[in-house]
Amino acid sequence: MAKKTFESALARLEKITEELENGDLSLEASLKKFDEGIQLTEFCNAKLTEARTKVEILLEKNGRLKAEPFDEIEHGD
Repeated sequence: MAKKTFESALARLEKITEELENGDLSLEASLKKFDEGIQLTEFCNAKLTEARTKVEILLEKNGRLKAEPFDEIEHGD
């Protein structure tokens, strides 16, 4: 079995979302898809947290840059 990646999990989650939005599944099938979607969401969130931690560590090692949480960085829109 191939190793699950963030990209493959996200693609599968998008497919599940389409299938659920379509509304053609039985209640039992919908619940199974929903459960799979929850698991994929948790996997993706863990991968994003891992990536955020790595970025903060890299910024910290530089010494000249300060790691800031992503949600506190203002975007000049």
